Amino acid sequence: MPKRTFLKGTWRNDPKFRDLCQAFLSCKTEEEMADFLRDVATLSEMKALSERLKVAELIVKGLPYREISKQTGMSTTIITRIATFLENG
Repeated sequence: MPKRTFLKGTWRNDPKFRDLCQAFLSCKTEEEMADFLRDVATLSEMKALSERLKVAELIVKGLPYREISKQTGMSTTIITRIATFLENG
């Protein structure tokens, strides 16, 4: 069984993740990025990422979690998780 490298403390060093980061950085236009995302993610995954970005923007604006939940339909648990990632990197 292969060693798990995609863990909380080591995910940044995972070679596959670093390759993904480089692929993101190679996109030069919004259209290239959209095409790349469609190549590597499902529509559901892209929707989830888009929704999480919206939640992050609302957190940064200082909206209460319940208001964010009302606007986005996301649970306060997920909103809290996103806020924790924003605060702690």
